[in-house]
Amino acid sequence: MNALPYSIAEQFSSAVLELTPLGNGLINDTFLVITASKPFVLQRINSAVFPLPQDIITNLLKLTGHLAQKDLSTVRLKIPALLKSISGQDAYQDKNQDYWRALDFIDQTLSLESLTDLNQAQQVGFALGHFHRLVSDIEPRLMQDTLPGFHITPHYFQQYQTVLTTVKTGSEPESDYCAAFIKQHQVIINHLELAKAQGVLKLRIIHGDPKLNNFLFNADSTQIISLIDLDTVQPGLVHYDIGDCLRSCCHISETNHFDLTLCEVILKSYLAEAQAFFSSYDYQYLFTAIQLIPFELGLRFYTDYLEGNKYFKVTHPHHNLERAVAQFELCESILAQETAIKDLITHLKA
Repeated sequence: MNALPYSIAEQFSSAVLELTPLGNGLINDTFLVITASKPFVLQRINSAVFPLPQDIITNLLKLTGHLAQKDLSTVRLKIPALLKSISGQDAYQDKNQDYWRALDFIDQTLSLESLTDLNQAQQVGFALGHFHRLVSDIEPRLMQDTLPGFHITPHYFQQYQTVLTTVKTGSEPESDYCAAFIKQHQVIINHLELAKAQGVLKLRIIHGDPKLNNFLFNADSTQIISLIDLDTVQPGLVHYDIGDCLRSCCHISETNHFDLTLCEVILKSYLAEAQAFFSSYDYQYLFTAIQLIPFELGLRFYTDYLEGNKYFKVTHPHHNLERAVAQFELCESILAQETAIKDLITHLKA
């Protein structure tokens, strides 16, 4: 058993029996802690990624406090509660200055890596829309920006350009493909940020990372009961969440094709919840978000590959290059279906 996380777990419970790794996140280290009473989730917040870990704690407390004030009969998602340490703290800072937090473990649930039926897709759309509706009455500027620059595509592009001044792109065909794709489609980089600057798109509270495996289904995988991994709950554009959710759920990994059928089901159920606060401009920029987010993630993967894999966890040196290719091919598939996706959005708006 790893001595460090075990000793950290004992800061939150005096009856730790077992500790095992949990999930496959690329940023934080997460463990399931079994105790004599009830299990909980222990997580080390990666301070190399999140410069002010305490802001994550602050935001989570504000989020759970906000939801606690609502009529519980209207809240259909369980948000993991923050657990205090034995000494009464909301987090524990170890000798390496790393922050650790403990969260409720939501039992009898599972996460999925891919959707297997349309009911699951409907559930994903509902859950994301429901979350956005639940937090739509939070003043965005009351929440902290836990990851400055997150989803600001022009920022990632600037970082990429800086890296190119010091690092060669390499001779691999995959690297040539990535560099060429970025150059060809960089015109889309500023679209969402420009709309935000013009006041056309409004800041709201977003989840920040609504990929499929952050939705917890009940044990028979028919209903979503929780949305987890809340480190990036912060002010932003809901379009970032919508684009990232569709990127994750509609990506056919074997071919890197974008599944339009899944997209339709997810968007329809999402908008059934979100229409209460959605504006005509929000609809107008949906396709922009759908194409931009896989482009942005591909850009981030490729930049990290060029820098020597410093940000995302990898299993081999070319892992981030392979990830970048997959995202750019997904973006190509989206662009090839532009007319059909825009027609779908127009139909759902009517």
